[in-house]
This record gives sequence, C-alpha cells and structure tokens, in this order.
Amino acid sequence: MQHVIFEGLPAAGKSEMLSLLARFYPQSVVVLPELVKEVATRDEIDIFSQRDRLTEAIIAEIPRRREQVERAIASGKLCLEESHLGVHLAYAHALGDRGFIEAYQDVASALPQPDAYVRLDIPIELSLLRQEARNTPRFFIDKEHLKAMLTALQRWHIEHLTNLITIDADREASSFLAEVERMLGLEYMSAKAPLDDTFDIILLLGRPAAGKSEFIDFMHKTPIAQRARDYHIAPFEAVDDFPILWEKCVEDDLWESMGKERLYSRRAEGNYAITNSDMWEFLIRRLSQRVDEIISPKGALASRSLIIEFARGGERGYTDAFSQLSPQILKRAVILYVSVSFEESWRRNVARYDEKRKSGLLTHSVPRAEMEATYGIDDWFEIAREPHGTITAQGIEVPYATMNNEPESKDPQILGPRYKAALDELYSLWKRKRPR
Repeated sequence: MQHVIFEGLPAAGKSEMLSLLARFYPQSVVVLPELVKEVATRDEIDIFSQRDRLTEAIIAEIPRRREQVERAIASGKLCLEESHLGVHLAYAHALGDRGFIEAYQDVASALPQPDAYVRLDIPIELSLLRQEARNTPRFFIDKEHLKAMLTALQRWHIEHLTNLITIDADREASSFLAEVERMLGLEYMSAKAPLDDTFDIILLLGRPAAGKSEFIDFMHKTPIAQRARDYHIAPFEAVDDFPILWEKCVEDDLWESMGKERLYSRRAEGNYAITNSDMWEFLIRRLSQRVDEIISPKGALASRSLIIEFARGGERGYTDAFSQLSPQILKRAVILYVSVSFEESWRRNVARYDEKRKSGLLTHSVPRAEMEATYGIDDWFEIAREPHGTITAQGIEVPYATMNNEPESKDPQILGPRYKAALDELYSLWKRKRPR
C-alpha cells in the first residue's frame, strides 16, 4: 500500500496514533493531519457557525493537499492521512450543510484515492467521554449528530465501493497499536540498521514445501538490524502467485456450480489439479504486473526489500518463467533456489497435510501422481549448474545461489547459518553486479 486514510469518531485516537507512527517510523511513513481541522484552526473558523467559510477554505486547500500526498508517495514512503472529505460530507449531512453537500460533487475527485480506509472503531459513548476529557469545546460533537454522521458515512462507503478496514480501538493501547503496525506492515528500525546495502528483490524459488515459507517466517522474526547485517534483507514485503492460482480454482468451482465447464482446473482429492497449461504463464505474468506496480514509484525500494516466491516444474519451468518476468524486476533481482529432492518435497507435503488435518485447520493436499506430473522434475540445475553464479535472462545477468535445505530443520541455530552462508555468497555476487 502507498496511501492509507484513517477515520473514526472524535477522540478515537487517530491523531495520537498517527503522531506515534510518525515518531517511530520516520524512514517509512509520512503523516498528514486532518485537512478540515487544519484549515479551521489556521484560519480561526468556527466549524459549526461558519460552514460556508469553512467550505471555501477546504476547496482552496485541496491542491496543496493533493501535492502533499503525491510527494509522499513519490518519496517511496507510506502516506498516512487523518480523515477525508467523505467524513466531512457525512457531517455536512448530519448538520444540514447544503453548501458543502452541493460543493462536494465538484471536489470529490480532486484528491488522490487511497489504497484503503481504516476505521478506528469505538462506541459513541466512549467518544463523548473522551471529547469531554480533552476539553476542546469548539470541536465537540454531540450524540445525535454522531449517530447521523455514522449513518451517512456508512452510506458513502457503500456507494463508493471503498476498501474499508475496521480496527477495534476500544482496548489497551499496546494491542491496538500492534494491530495497526501489522496491518500497515511496519517494523521498527534502529538508526543503526545498515539498510543502504540490502537486496532490492529476491526471487525465492524451489519445490513445494522446500522451505520457502519457513525462510520468510525466519526473516520476519529476525530483528531488522540483525537481519540487515547478517542476511542483507531490509524491511520487506513477500508476494507469491499461489493466491492468484487459488482464486482461479475457486472461480472454476463457481462455473461448475452454474453448470458450466471448468476453465483451469479439476478437483483432486480435496484440492485442485491444473488442467490448463497456459495457467503457469498467466500466473507469472500477473505476478510480474503486481510487482511492477509495487516497484515503479520512485524510491519504492529505498531501504526496503521485496521477496517474490514461486515454484515451477517441468523441463522449461524456470526458463519460461524468467522469460516472462519484466526486465524491471530482473535488473534488480537476485535468485535464491531452495533445493530439496522431489521425495523430500513430497514427504514434507504429506507431513504438513497430516499435521493440519489433526488440528482441524483447512488442508490442501494433492495425489502423488499430480505432484509428480507438476514438480517431479524442474530445470533449475540445467540453468544453474554451479552452486552460485549468474544466469542470463532476457539479456540480463542475474546473480543466484542454490541452498541445500536437507535435512529439514526448525532449529534457528541450524537455519541461521544455513541461510547466512547462501545469502552472503549471493550478496557478494550482487555487489559486483550492482552499479555504484
């Protein structure tokens, strides 16, 4: 995400929360205050009795706010904004402010649309209590108008088909803030964290259950400064093509329920087997599109890393995948191939399926014949014959390292050195390739 707007009842904690995020994540976020309150305070406008003057001030401020949002996004940081004009429109309905209601039609598209709206949810009674406690009578909103505002705001979100995320803000501060941090993907960075020389993009490859997810989980749990120093990975986002594939299979279920032919897959013992071989090219091209959207803004990977996870089997699986990734990705990427045999991949798949089944969680498993047909062989060792080096894809030299991940281990004391050895070699190759 590049732009998120927070909303909520008065005194829900928006300003305080955003102030803390700005203080503790200056490398990652830009925080913009509530536009309406900012102009009302600056121009000494009474928000109840001077509605027409307030509308004029808001309209005059919109170009500057748009520039602020665009500048924040261009910097590669996450733009966090307090409240939005949809909220002010809801208050206008509650207060009977026809002037702003009519003006809104002309200003509705003047500001950039965020990736998500996040509502800090508290009861109206708590909002009233907190408003009284903060003692700012010029901004106090009573119960009747808060109810009317919430009704109008909910209607606004429905009409505009927004991506609205609701977070319970009526709880202890530490728990509430932790959820906000997780939702935004924020990780605290010490000023000592060496982020200038971390990988831009890691293509994380290997058979199913080779240990790719465990690698990502290990890195998530490693403190940022240590991760940057020992593994050359900055605060990161991980993306993969499995959710895209799963969605297509679920779509097939819908076609089948409508009496139509399935397009991409067939059912296979509680899971799916892919029947349309074009799906693999579609997946990598769609994944490439999504990654290009992430990395295209200027500074998008400044002090950040991106891990792209996928598996490919067959005689040309990885060869074809590399030919279909965009050059913008390949120019900034390194490859870490997590190596296990097919038999080990199958054993781990079965073991994990049984473990999940015992716990009653959603399970995914396919018959061995299907697994062999898709991943029995792959072309990695035809492409990369040495343990490390560079491969050429679309005329671009891409550093790689092959990491043996057998025997399986969950012990950080074993995994840490295993990961470090492979990533140190990869980092050395990447530094030689990377322009100075």
